[in-house]
Amino acid sequence: MSKLTSENKFIDVSDYGRPIAKFIARRLKNTNVNAVHITLLFGLSGILAIYSIAESYYWTAGFFLILKSILDAADGELARLKAQPSFVGRYLDSILDCLLNVAFLISIAWFSDTNFWWSILAFLCMQTQGTLYNYYHVILRHSTAGEITSQIFEKKPPAAYPQEKQSNVNFLFNIYRLLYRVFDELIYKLDPFAFKSATFPKWFMTLVSFYGLGFQLLLMAFFLAMGWIGFVIPFFIAYSILIPFIITIRIKILK
Repeated sequence: MSKLTSENKFIDVSDYGRPIAKFIARRLKNTNVNAVHITLLFGLSGILAIYSIAESYYWTAGFFLILKSILDAADGELARLKAQPSFVGRYLDSILDCLLNVAFLISIAWFSDTNFWWSILAFLCMQTQGTLYNYYHVILRHSTAGEITSQIFEKKPPAAYPQEKQSNVNFLFNIYRLLYRVFDELIYKLDPFAFKSATFPKWFMTLVSFYGLGFQLLLMAFFLAMGWIGFVIPFFIAYSILIPFIITIRIKILK
């Protein structure tokens, strides 16, 4: 199963781990392992990446960053394969992504003698880039009968699925909003009418996918493996230059 229908799939450069993620999900389908277990496991992989950075094991750090990206795809694949959608899993996934991203960049700043505030700026840039990708991706899914666990506008807690507690959904939703609200609202203000588009062409979504978290982590892993740890933070700041370009294409060309 996929987040998008087959006719609407595009080349997503941030989703390189999907084949392995599907393999993992198929192997776990008939076990007691659920999607939340996989989500927690990708959190562990992120922590191991940070530890590897601290020990200057940069190749190992890159491995755990990519593993984290694969497991990040595997939790959703397992949830869909078992027909067990979960708002708890959806919000926990996003919360861990955000916390790990800031931890990655602060760790890189610390061990490369980069100013702490530059790492915070890089984090803000990285989150804005990822939010732009998610914004357009969720709109596409909603407009093409794709997976709709994620909402275009996350303004209030959704009704919990039968297998989960509403109190847990509410708690995680509030944390999610605390972490993501400023980024969601910024992207919405930059392109408030995107949701009115019937769909987005595949070439456009491929372009946007260069801001997907999977590709961001792949770039981070590449810089670390090459020993270019000092370039990670300035790169993600400069990488934001594509944001106005992508939004302008959407507004002026894809009306």
